[in-house]
Amino acid sequence: MLRAVVLAILCSVRAASGGTHSLRYFYTGTSGMTEFPEYVSVGMVDDVQIDYYDSKSKEDISKQQWMKDNMEPGYWERQTQACLGDQQTFKSNIGILTERFNQTGGVHTLQNMLGCELDDDGTKRGFDQYGFDGKDFLSFDKDTLTWTAPVMQAVITKNKWDADRAQNQYLKGYYETECIEWLQKYVRYGRETLEKRVPPAVTLLHRKARGSADTEVLCHVTGFFPRAVEVTWVRDGRDQLEEGVQSGEVLPNHDGTYQLRKILTVSSEEQRKHSYSCQVDHTSFTEKQRYNWVPESGPPIGIIAGVIVGVLALAAVIIGVVIWKKKQGGAQKSDYSKAPSKEGSDTSSDTAANA
Repeated sequence: MLRAVVLAILCSVRAASGGTHSLRYFYTGTSGMTEFPEYVSVGMVDDVQIDYYDSKSKEDISKQQWMKDNMEPGYWERQTQACLGDQQTFKSNIGILTERFNQTGGVHTLQNMLGCELDDDGTKRGFDQYGFDGKDFLSFDKDTLTWTAPVMQAVITKNKWDADRAQNQYLKGYYETECIEWLQKYVRYGRETLEKRVPPAVTLLHRKARGSADTEVLCHVTGFFPRAVEVTWVRDGRDQLEEGVQSGEVLPNHDGTYQLRKILTVSSEEQRKHSYSCQVDHTSFTEKQRYNWVPESGPPIGIIAGVIVGVLALAAVIIGVVIWKKKQGGAQKSDYSKAPSKEGSDTSSDTAANA
């Protein structure tokens, strides 16, 4: 089986909305990076990491006490054995793809994100997506039982996998049934953690923009859980602004909460003509909250610059070196094999489709 990949644990994934639960697995393999494990596996329920494996520790471990307390005997050993096998398959596959792309030197990454989502109204979604060196490589369409190849080098694999209708039918069943069942089980086990609501603290700070008379206003939103949040700059209480706004990524704090910052650049003339506020929408609020910026008040951004830099550094270590955006969408030297599931699947690499 191939359980490929993740260094980009948090920031590349769209957070599930308040009425949605999600189960995602991320697999990341690398070559040419001796200081980092060549294989990493991470499981996430909603915004919470549930397990971790890497090729240095060679052990799949629980990241939540409620997982340790509820999983049946032998679960973690089975997961470890599966990861050990996938690690070897993955190493082979990344070598195949570097040759296929004619890029045998340097650092390379192969990633896979798979999983499912369940809305409160019963709507189900499943996904299985691959990326190579930071670009989309393959994605599965469970409705048509076919694979999408956005690059020429993936067509070989697409054609091979498309021809294996039985395997693709199995994947469809996994994402629509088995994956959902595991998700529901995990949500029951971790409901207290997964359904907690922590409101954000919001701070407005400003400074003069470098090289101009404009002012940069930072809306710093931090300490919130779950991860899904909407932060917008609003002019005169009605116009949501996009121009002149810099948005950061949602980043993890050390305590399991999250933070986000958005910077508005506004001229002195615009400051005199208009009012500005930072609007924050989070599931912990009963309604959207607005925080008005008064140009004469508030400490300069420089006061907390060191704190933000420190947090970003921590987040960079957590996130890793590869960010692959989510889109909806080997047995022989030229083969590339995959595996569909995480939870104790008995499907082996011998039965996986090869390119």
